[in-house]
Amino acid sequence: MVGIVLILLGVIARAYQGITYTTHKKVLDIGLIQGTKEEHQTIPLPPVIEGMALIGGVALLIARGKDA
Repeated sequence: MVGIVLILLGVIARAYQGITYTTHKKVLDIGLIQGTKEEHQTIPLPPVIEGMALIGGVALLIARGKDA
């Protein structure tokens, strides 16, 4: 089960290539009038992490197959 989860995480990390989040900043504050700005930030995931998850998942599946 863990091997399959690692493979799925590796594939998902490869597809999205990072973690994206949104921040809100207040840029204008005049009495009752407020203006905000949305900023989209991305934290890139190194390809090494994707590869390690895929290789680890495959290795676990192979090891499990030899035990059975």
